[in-house]
Amino acid sequence: MFAFFLNQGANLRRHGLLLLGLSLGQANGWAAADTIGVFPAEIQLPVNDQQRLLVHQRLAGGMVRDLSREASFSSDNPTVITVEDGILRAASEGLAKVRVEVGARVLNVDVAVVPAARDARLSFVGDVLPVFAKAGCAGGSCHAKPQGQNGFSLSVFSFDPKSDYREVVKDQRGRRVFPALPSESLLLKKPTLAVEHEGGKRLEVGSPFYRIIHDWIAEGMLYQRPDETKLVGIEVFPDEWSYEKEARQQLVVTARYENGLRRDVTHLADFASNEKELAEVGEDGLVQVGSLNGEGVVVVRYMGEVALTRITVPTSRQFGDAVYAGLPVSNFIDEKAHGRFQKLGILPSDLCSDSEFIRRAFIDVLGVLPEPAEVRRFLADEDAAKRGRLIERLLDDPRYADTWANRWGDLFRPNIARVGLKSAYTIDNWIRECFAENKPYDRMVREILTAKGSTHRVGPAVIYRTRREPATLTTLFSQVFLGVRLECARCHHHPNEKWSQTDFYQFAAFFAEMKRKGTGISPPISAGTEYFYHAPGGTVNHPVSNAVMKATPLGGGQLETPNGVDPRSTLADWMLTPENPYFAKAMANRVWGQFFGRGIVHPVDDFRASNPPSNPEMLEALADDFAAHKFDLKHLMRRIMQSRLYQLSSVPNETNVQDIQNFSRFYRRRLRAENLEDIVNQITGVTSEYSNLRLDARKVELWTTIMSSPMLESFGLPNSSENCPCERDNRPSMVQALHLMNSDKLQTQLADKQGRAAALGQADRSAGEIVDEVYLSIYSRWPSAGERAIAVEAIETAEAKRQQAVEDLMWALINSAEFVFNH
Repeated sequence: MFAFFLNQGANLRRHGLLLLGLSLGQANGWAAADTIGVFPAEIQLPVNDQQRLLVHQRLAGGMVRDLSREASFSSDNPTVITVEDGILRAASEGLAKVRVEVGARVLNVDVAVVPAARDARLSFVGDVLPVFAKAGCAGGSCHAKPQGQNGFSLSVFSFDPKSDYREVVKDQRGRRVFPALPSESLLLKKPTLAVEHEGGKRLEVGSPFYRIIHDWIAEGMLYQRPDETKLVGIEVFPDEWSYEKEARQQLVVTARYENGLRRDVTHLADFASNEKELAEVGEDGLVQVGSLNGEGVVVVRYMGEVALTRITVPTSRQFGDAVYAGLPVSNFIDEKAHGRFQKLGILPSDLCSDSEFIRRAFIDVLGVLPEPAEVRRFLADEDAAKRGRLIERLLDDPRYADTWANRWGDLFRPNIARVGLKSAYTIDNWIRECFAENKPYDRMVREILTAKGSTHRVGPAVIYRTRREPATLTTLFSQVFLGVRLECARCHHHPNEKWSQTDFYQFAAFFAEMKRKGTGISPPISAGTEYFYHAPGGTVNHPVSNAVMKATPLGGGQLETPNGVDPRSTLADWMLTPENPYFAKAMANRVWGQFFGRGIVHPVDDFRASNPPSNPEMLEALADDFAAHKFDLKHLMRRIMQSRLYQLSSVPNETNVQDIQNFSRFYRRRLRAENLEDIVNQITGVTSEYSNLRLDARKVELWTTIMSSPMLESFGLPNSSENCPCERDNRPSMVQALHLMNSDKLQTQLADKQGRAAALGQADRSAGEIVDEVYLSIYSRWPSAGERAIAVEAIETAEAKRQQAVEDLMWALINSAEFVFNH
């Protein structure tokens, strides 16, 4: 039975037996014969428990093949241990050997069976709740929905077992259980479809799971045995291996308990693959690898605990150590990336061309294209250090602050109708000033966390005007500064992480003493100002227990705040230390995502055990370097841009064409809405006018999203009605293509008498020179011979309509993927 063995320490000592099997599993213990191995190597089980055996063959190149379903198993003492399909079941006390045969190979596994616990009764916590979880009853789509299902409500992943017990045993006058005749209990009749059940059939009559619930009811419905120990975590074996294409791999899940004991819970665990194209996983934990190469993760859950295993499928062609040792390296980023490439059997793409680099760097740092004259100089420069010099010049350019303030503004820019015009302008201006002076990132965050004063004078205070409660501040700051999405834990235990409601409201307690006075929000005007300040008094209560929460950081012990001191200062001290496990990584990953189109952890603000980084070593090194250089954002950007990884071509090679997460090539990404309009204005030489911007301002200087602009809206400008309007859609779409092709505004800009097309059409220059200028201005490169020939012919045959021919050429280039994407 599920929980019988959890307190066997005294029994083991009494029988003089050493607990070897599952503890060996923890150390990846193998009983090996050449390249064949068995896991676990030695096993100890209490009566009535079970353990799955895995048999593996290690192959050349570090790959592993699962032979568990090809092996044959037999027990030399069936009265003690029976074995079927690799699953051992303990029948009675004693010792036995299990013989494992794979072809001509034979291995023996020692098994010791010990008595079951003295209190052998089934318990709700240890036995019934795992069945609910496996059957899907405690999932968010069933009885663990916020409102429950048909009057029956359970907690998500059984995070509140006492409430679940009351719901099962005592709610509705105990109508769900019938101790006198357990088989007539609704708890069994509904999931077996003996009566109507919207959730469908979940149990078979007489199955092991059915017997557990049946017998638990018959025994008196015990909540928890007096000596029952607590679950503290789970492990999955194997945790990280490489496989051939089309391979299969059985997983084994081990639960760890507070008293040090361990047990196989594979049959009770839930499995999910985050890359189903690479590998799928069944309900029994059998992984089926597909035909693609790459890397994925299988997430394993058991009773609210989460573990994962990495599935790596290298390319069929392997390269020796010398090949990877010979790859050029610019800094530690390349070194960490090459280690991952070697594991996957892929090679990086070639270095991008100088034309691609100057265009890429200008867009990423300044949000504009280089002018044709600048492209000419850069392409003509033969100095090997020219890319490094360009990076320094771009980071020192005044336009850098506007571009990066626009990107950072997505995180904090408020809804004007909610906070008022002046407040929105105040925070936008503060963000811009931070980037203009290259304020260290930890200082920026401290000023936000401890903000006080007028929302018309202090930019960070505006955040507290729009996020008015401790709970809303918690969701924002945890996600932006720590990369942790806590929103789910506001209402229930997080479905994909370890965070509970207690964790959420303990973090929220740091903002309990924040006070405000002045004019509150009154949409749609909200023109007044508010003053935010700290004053003692104020609590955050747990929504279920109503207990007063003590301010506690995520994953850390309680922090003591002296009397009279703002708890937010204590939070800032904890968050901004270089040793904080989240802070530096979260920002390093966010900036990385801006340069590469995806984060090392992706999405960039979703750090969790079930969403691991594609290259943990690289993210760790990047974060350490960022912290070591006092959270200097320009230093972080410089490191990234100087790496060969950033300077790789977007054209894949034979080995990395399927790579979408390891950065072995540059990933093409669509231009941001504001950048696109600024670049169109730059190319055409005609500026779009907005009532809330000066005439010479770029669109990245917009401090509000309330405006009418079909181009900006088509290309993903955040919705101004959202609160906050920070959700941006950077995906390409048919609407965007149709807009560029049919935009009256673009046609007007191209035909403007003061624009670039008119100037080129009227210039005393050859058709070839005009074509060169157009290509350099839009693509930052020279046209190919074929492109030149076609364009020159079009301009030369236009005669009196030369300007129109130039307009047509520019329109055609703007309506191309090469223009719309940063590559």
